[in-house]
Amino acid sequence: MPRTYKPEGTRRRHDRPVRFPTKIAVLLRDDLPAWQRLNATAFLVSGIAATRTELVGEPYADADGTPYLPMFGQPVLVFAGPAEVLTAAHRRAVIREVDLSVFTTELFGTGNDEDNRAAVRAVPGDRLDLAGIAVHGARNAVDKILKGAVMHP
Repeated sequence: MPRTYKPEGTRRRHDRPVRFPTKIAVLLRDDLPAWQRLNATAFLVSGIAATRTELVGEPYADADGTPYLPMFGQPVLVFAGPAEVLTAAHRRAVIREVDLSVFTTELFGTGNDEDNRAAVRAVPGDRLDLAGIAVHGARNAVDKILKGAVMHP
């Protein structure tokens, strides 16, 4: 059984407490096949990374000097919930005006960014058939947005 979401506590890095003032979270509909959950997650967090570059850390390198791309400098938490929880979270995110990306079920059938944007633009926000959302904002705001969601299994 999935764990019910509880706000993050203190994280440790080299025995020093690290508490991020913001939170990055993805909420996925719990009835999606695994490939759709993974695909939607990748697309959803790309919107946050593209617009909130201050959240992205420095590039990586291994001991051989092989360079790797940078990633978020803070955790990305992934949650799941039924369509009703996703719809309510979307509404709360819009009201709270946090950074928000959406992935609708129609996007599984499109093949490019232009068609993706057209598919979202064709539907009023309160009628989007959401497969997932990603949010970034103040910790307490994100906690309230995610009410009813559970940590992804």
